[in-house]
Amino acid sequence: MTGQGDIVWITGASSGIGRALALRMAREGYRVAASARRAEELDKLKMEAGQTGGEIRPVPLDTTKPDEVKAGVAEIESEMGPIAIAVLCAGTYESVLAHELTAARARPVFELNFMGTMNCLEALIPNMIARGHGRIAAVASLAGYFGLPTSAIYGASKAAIINMAEALQPDLAKHGVTMQIVNPGFVKTPLTDKNEFPMPFLMDVEDAAEAFCKGLRSDRFEITFPRRFSLLLRLVQMLPYQLSLALTGKTLPKDKHPSLAAGVSPS
Repeated sequence: MTGQGDIVWITGASSGIGRALALRMAREGYRVAASARRAEELDKLKMEAGQTGGEIRPVPLDTTKPDEVKAGVAEIESEMGPIAIAVLCAGTYESVLAHELTAARARPVFELNFMGTMNCLEALIPNMIARGHGRIAAVASLAGYFGLPTSAIYGASKAAIINMAEALQPDLAKHGVTMQIVNPGFVKTPLTDKNEFPMPFLMDVEDAAEAFCKGLRSDRFEITFPRRFSLLLRLVQMLPYQLSLALTGKTLPKDKHPSLAAGVSPS
């Protein structure tokens, strides 16, 4: 990772991992531009950082709107300096069972998680290539490793980000630009607070921010935490489908599945 005083742009900075990471990097001396749709939350973030001597500049924008993203990047680079590190955290979560699946529910998730990331990349990559350096960390999820029950929409959107980052990394590396993918497991945030199922290896958001920072300082393509959960899901990936699908099927919320709730075994 580049040195203190460099410009870091973090999207999705109003809550969760993005917020904790923005505060941590500001404390460490980085000049942080924080983006999210909720301007009032960004103002609170700026005040909190200022109390510990950190610098955070609010840049409110909606990552699903390409013109806002391009204008935000232009504002940061003209008023603060070149973006050295971009952390693309903005995202949302949608839990669905098969009988709840609709295109209408999937569209906004993909619009924010995947297309929002794409809009940021479109604004960032030409500038970084022209300068011959820069670092981009796109946040996906361990749910992108393998299709997990209730994650047909969310997991698919994160799998798309992983695939895109894998495809971009060799090309960007030729231009001196570092591409990283960030795959968190369960982290205690407002998004995971909605979950009504057990979350293995649930991490505190401050611990997640620490692991995130450590990964940004490394040359690793993938930043993942918690480590044990990522290894477990990698193992599931390697199993034959007959075994992996039987294992993941055991995580179905039985009380919400229509046939199971009625006492009828699926066949």
